[in-house]
Amino acid sequence: MKDDTGTDDEQPLLSVTDAGHAYGDVFGCRSVDFDLWPGEVLAIVGESGSGKSTLLKTVNRLTPPSSGRVLLNGQDVAAREPYALRRTIGYVFQNIGLFPHMTVRENILINHRIAGEQTPADGADALLDMVELPREFAGRYPTELSGGQAQRIGVARALSGRPGLMLMDEPFGALDPVTRDSLGQAYRALHERLGLTTIMVTHDMAEALLLADRILVMAEGRIAADAAPASILNDDWGPEAEALVAVPRAQAERLVAMETRAENGPETGPETGPETGPETGPETGPETGT
Repeated sequence: MKDDTGTDDEQPLLSVTDAGHAYGDVFGCRSVDFDLWPGEVLAIVGESGSGKSTLLKTVNRLTPPSSGRVLLNGQDVAAREPYALRRTIGYVFQNIGLFPHMTVRENILINHRIAGEQTPADGADALLDMVELPREFAGRYPTELSGGQAQRIGVARALSGRPGLMLMDEPFGALDPVTRDSLGQAYRALHERLGLTTIMVTHDMAEALLLADRILVMAEGRIAADAAPASILNDDWGPEAEALVAVPRAQAERLVAMETRAENGPETGPETGPETGPETGPETGPETGT
């Protein structure tokens, strides 16, 4: 990020340089370059198979980069022990992965338990406060939660290590539209309040446009576009970006057209009187001779 003089006023939190990951002879992503700045919400979008999730997972080495470099806080992630690296990064995914035999409290604090750390008695309570769930939920089990509540627990668990970086892989994709929108806005507010930096993979272009500060469009394992939402909407970033933007734009246009038709009523032609038969002369009696 540069200030008005054109000089760097801070260093990127994450730098990805010529990074790629191959599954045998098939590349999940390749030749990827981007920087992520502290405080940003970066959305990664693209069609299925475009490399979104593979790229996301190179950051915490769930899919280690097979080429290039990924630097987190200036340190190559390849030089760090995977478990130690992942403890500094929050990770939220679509299927949540709560342990059904554990309470909400135990699920939230699972990483501390694995590390053999002592946790404060109110550790889970504070995290429940963060995700706006009642503290009494701490004693419940995952089967007693709604989808939206369970996803909030997933966010609380990811925040338990006080990470600076959050990775989110389709975090709201399994939720109904109302819950999805509400939780997306709630997470964005939490991101701002805690000073987080977030990378979010999503199939929903409208979600990316509304929640992110910046959008990466992926196609065939490469970055096809990298710009702010307003620029992705209004400028020419190529066919891949345009195809993704066209979907919510067309949906919005159809909804407006439906609303307009409902307000105006069905179209009709000019008003006419009741339909009549052919014109006739004055009514006369039956014809007679003289």
